Amino acid sequence: MNPAPSSGGSTEVLRPSPPATQQFATFRVADMFMGVELSHVQELMRYQEMAQVPLAPSAVEGLINLRGQIVTALDMRRIFSLPPLESSDAPPMNIVIRSDGGPVSLLVDEICDVLDVPGDTQAPLPENLSEARRILLQGVYPLESTLLLVIDTERVIALGAD
Repeated sequence: MNPAPSSGGSTEVLRPSPPATQQFATFRVADMFMGVELSHVQELMRYQEMAQVPLAPSAVEGLINLRGQIVTALDMRRIFSLPPLESSDAPPMNIVIRSDGGPVSLLVDEICDVLDVPGDTQAPLPENLSEARRILLQGVYPLESTLLLVIDTERVIALGAD
């Protein structure tokens, strides 16, 4: 940052202020309430039939045809080392994310709402959170009745491709 002179002749560092609000598309994976920055979301969709990919990484559930564009579907339960959905549960839903390598679908248990969250309410991730989960999260926002865990889409996609 460039120092700016103040009226007293000393210099003060100008710090960017956090955005007034941030928008997150929210969803559930098991008992976790999670979100992704709305600007990263291409679209939200119901379950789509998938083609299996032989020898694919374990997080890759398959490929879906999104209006002629082939999209990799990553299972968020597998990425977070959670048990699979029970066969009696509703099928997973798709959150299609924009990435440098093209769109990727994140399979989640339930799609919730778009939330406007005050930008200055982000809390640090707890130190005792496992490193495996910690690297997949961008931050945590305390809400009225729960915590919003914001995922780092680039890291989730990279891990899903390994």
